[in-house]
Amino acid sequence: MKIGVLGTGNMADALATHWVRAGHEVFVGGRDERKAQRLATRIGGGAGHGSLHAAADFGEVVLVALPYGAGADVVREIQATLSGKVLLDCANPVGPGFRLLTEGGPSAAARLAVAAPGARVIKAFNLCHEDVWRMTPPVFDGQPLMVPVCGDDEAAVASVYELVRDVGCAPVAGGGLERAGLLEATAALFIGLWVEEQADARAIAPPLAYATGPGAESA
Repeated sequence: MKIGVLGTGNMADALATHWVRAGHEVFVGGRDERKAQRLATRIGGGAGHGSLHAAADFGEVVLVALPYGAGADVVREIQATLSGKVLLDCANPVGPGFRLLTEGGPSAAARLAVAAPGARVIKAFNLCHEDVWRMTPPVFDGQPLMVPVCGDDEAAVASVYELVRDVGCAPVAGGGLERAGLLEATAALFIGLWVEEQADARAIAPPLAYATGPGAESA
């Protein structure tokens, strides 16, 4: 698979490194092409580098690894290049006090879909710190990390499922793109629990066998 990466930060680094190792062709794009070159050199695998437009032109799948707000602006500038492509959003619109910056409005992913109406937008990879994605693989207590994926296009979702597996994780259907806002709100909640309360977010939900009540296991 040919993957264009918009951005040169930690998420771009973590995810693209896995995908290069899995044998995908990667091209890193940035406004500062020197940073794009440094990241491409670091991840290896013959990764290319250049402008944001060049990365979008290269990829069948285009990862938007940019801060919330900047992503929609960049995508709007290069929307013609993104027509028909899978646009993968990993942004978290979380601000001071772990407040959700979308404030009941469209999700970050939905804003990308408006900015590039011809693209097939998918939401994934937003629930964990970049260092979790650097793990090889992200496995906890013997269980691979599950990654919810939200999107409306079946073929695009299938492509992202493959990329999730290439990171060493297990994809799980998160519903259509209208549910991307729920993923973003979950991230805001979890980050607040982890950072402010030093609480294990996994402990707020019962095991699957008890999810519908304590009688479900014996039913």
